Amino acid sequence: MGIVKIDDELHEEARKASTVMCRSINAQAEFWMKIGMLAEANPTMSFNDVVKMQFEVARVRVAGAMAA
Repeated sequence: MGIVKIDDELHEEARKASTVMCRSINAQAEFWMKIGMLAEANPTMSFNDVVKMQFEVARVRVAGAMAA
């Protein structure tokens, strides 16, 4: 585990987003980093596609989702 230096303004945006998403600031930053890394690795996928892919990898069943 290490320390990552980020701009104060970005830290504030992560703080605000973390309250909306019920995550810690660190968890919010980690989420953004993971999604960004996956988006770079899969440039044709939308945000929703990336999240859906991660749900499938984790075998999360989304209530109300239709099977493909």
